[in-house]
Amino acid sequence: MSKKTLCINDCLQSVYFSHLECYDFIMKINLGYGTGTQSAEVPEENIIKTLSPNHVEASTNTGADSVREALANPIGTPRLGEIVKPGEKIVIISSDITRPMPTKVVLPVLLEELFAAGVHAEDVTLVLALGSHRPHTDEERMRLAGDCVYGKGSQVGSAASGQANDTSGKILCIDSDPNDCIHLGTTIHGTPIDITRVVAEADRRISLGNIEYHYFAGYSGGIKAIFPGCSTPEAIQANHSMMTNEKACTGNLDGNPVRDDLEEAIAICPTDFIVNVVLNEKKEIIYTVAGDVIEAHRRGCEFLDKLYQVPIPAKADIVLVSQGGAPKDLNLYQTQKALDNSKHAVKDGGTIILVGSCRERFGNKIFEEWITNAQKPSDLIQRVHEHFQLGGHKAAAIALVQQKADIKLVSEMDDDTVRSIFMEPYDDLQKAVNDAFAKHGDQASVIVMPYGGSTLPVLEAK
Repeated sequence: MSKKTLCINDCLQSVYFSHLECYDFIMKINLGYGTGTQSAEVPEENIIKTLSPNHVEASTNTGADSVREALANPIGTPRLGEIVKPGEKIVIISSDITRPMPTKVVLPVLLEELFAAGVHAEDVTLVLALGSHRPHTDEERMRLAGDCVYGKGSQVGSAASGQANDTSGKILCIDSDPNDCIHLGTTIHGTPIDITRVVAEADRRISLGNIEYHYFAGYSGGIKAIFPGCSTPEAIQANHSMMTNEKACTGNLDGNPVRDDLEEAIAICPTDFIVNVVLNEKKEIIYTVAGDVIEAHRRGCEFLDKLYQVPIPAKADIVLVSQGGAPKDLNLYQTQKALDNSKHAVKDGGTIILVGSCRERFGNKIFEEWITNAQKPSDLIQRVHEHFQLGGHKAAAIALVQQKADIKLVSEMDDDTVRSIFMEPYDDLQKAVNDAFAKHGDQASVIVMPYGGSTLPVLEAK
């Protein structure tokens, strides 16, 4: 192939293409990998689409200013200062370390609003929703909450211990505790509403979260911070067991039994106010909704669709996909989200190159047990139908993709482990790309998904 210089940045104005560099008809692709990147060169003519966010008209306010604007213009509720009262016990629920939710950006603005309404710091507790994930270290809590909370006079603790290292001041920050929950009721599907005590007993509950696509709840955000975020494994398992329903899928809220089940919990454990954000590929806040747990959340989902639902002209032989780096690719349990979205972009019999550091390996013991003990992918699909188990459900989700395409995993996991879970191991993206072209030929079509957990491929209407 003759080489000529072509620079994509001369042709495309969008900032979202900054991860691509063009060199002599060769695209240099940089995909997020932990705190760094993995790179590969691909012939420009083979790439049929790079899934970057769409251009959407929105407020020019970003970051903390976006949060401040949303708090001043809540959807479906009065302003937060008109809802809370001095002396009430208030919990703010936010995401754990596996999520990109920028709590340390949102929290100071939220506290300004609360303190202006006469709320005292000693009456406010920040609860980091663990869901089914491991507890945080003190350093991780500090990283999530930020200097505004963990400055002089901060408190660090856990709901499990019921204690904190009190250095006299500011708000308390704890993890949710699945072993100290109050049973508040049961949904019509039989899901127990078991909520961490400090959340269940609060006078006011404020939920924070980022809205992105979820492969069976439709979207993240909304009620999910409290339920299942602050619940028990049994409750989470009961809810997630409905993931095999065909309407429990990415980007769907209508008739989605998983989402309906979650939102039934609102009547049992009311959420007074939410602040949900949409992030760009740099994990910066570009849009914020605040107010009612349903109305505000739906507004945020509509914006997300405009931004991240990306049309593709056709499915590709090879899909390169990444979660975008840390913290989303901390383990395979989280990296799976990008893999699931990529299945909508690959041809049957194609190859998905999944890029994620997975430096904490599997990230869930049950997930690890299921996926490492299966003799073949179809065993996992059969097993989840016969006996749903939280953690195992993600192994089955991966197996469903493996029935459609080969998976090459570029990660820090050891080769034997990766082979045991029916994937091809790599520590270098370029080698994986070269091998994929060797399989599919020089004319193989390629789709690139630098932010696979956020962008949803949708075939263009013919």
